[in-house]
Amino acid sequence: MPSFEKSFSLKVPSATGNLALIRDFVSGIGAQAGFDDKEAARLALAVDEACANVIEHAYQLEETHEVTVRVVVDQDEIRFEVIDTGRGFDPSQTQPLEVEELIRQRKSGGLGLRLIRTIMDDVQYRIVPGEKNELRMVKRLRKKD
Repeated sequence: MPSFEKSFSLKVPSATGNLALIRDFVSGIGAQAGFDDKEAARLALAVDEACANVIEHAYQLEETHEVTVRVVVDQDEIRFEVIDTGRGFDPSQTQPLEVEELIRQRKSGGLGLRLIRTIMDDVQYRIVPGEKNELRMVKRLRKKD
């Protein structure tokens, strides 16, 4: 079977108003890669959450920055990379609270990474100090027999 790879990229200002554009971009590529509408929407939700975190936490809602979403589709997987130049965050350095504890404490945050990890098959975060932060999320494609 011949191998293939398709790459797509979207760069937008760091404004929450651009999240709908990001969701449309991701769900469209997900559909092209063979995901049904429900699964494409789940992919869009995960990438949306990652981008919202960048806008809110890395850029502190300053709209003068950019968020880049790169997507690579090959015969085995679809890979999403959310790239920013804001304040870095290493999720491995924090202990996620249980959902019940978040509810008890009435915390509005803390569910984004859990959601992303539930939807995606692999999630990795990389900080290049002074250059960029990159969240890589992978979803394996199901093979049709």
